[in-house]
Amino acid sequence: MEFVFNAFVTLFVVVDPLGLAPIFAALTRGFSEKQKRESAIRGTVLGAVILFLFALAGDVLLDALGIGLPAFRIAGGLLLFLLSLDMVFARPSGMRATTVREQEEEEYQQDISVFPLAIPLLAGPGAITTVLLFTGGSSAGQVAIFMGVLLVILLLTLGSLLLAPRVMRLFGETGANVLQRVLGVLLSALSVQFVIDGLQSSLA
Repeated sequence: MEFVFNAFVTLFVVVDPLGLAPIFAALTRGFSEKQKRESAIRGTVLGAVILFLFALAGDVLLDALGIGLPAFRIAGGLLLFLLSLDMVFARPSGMRATTVREQEEEEYQQDISVFPLAIPLLAGPGAITTVLLFTGGSSAGQVAIFMGVLLVILLLTLGSLLLAPRVMRLFGETGANVLQRVLGVLLSALSVQFVIDGLQSSLA
């Protein structure tokens, strides 16, 4: 139960379904309802494919790179901690946001489902790191449970994108900012726990 709770909270914070709603609304301004729906579905599916591939092949990838799980836990924990600081202090980050160069490219693209929606907003460094942290060295049962949790988060994300205007009216800008900071504090605590677990494993 603790594994499920930690996985859900971490993925919910990192993927941030509610936080994606205003970004998606801005990206699809001027789109027809059909275009918005198609972009939301296509982007979510593409992001899901990427994250599920990392969930299934995480151990193989780490072994191929010669990276031990304790080292990855420490590095991943530090990476997520930096993301949590960005969330708490409301600073844009390359972990989930697009860079200036990417924003310039975005201006010339009509289809936002691949970039920036699928990558990096859904399947960005933070989400991929989280997937590898929870699946690396885990049993087949835990990986299956994690993938179930990931599917729930992705469905929530799709719902948030499809209902973006209503989500924005419900929370408002102030409510969304407060929620982001609270979730950032939770993520910082979870990321520190990853580092502690990694240190304990390496010293054992």
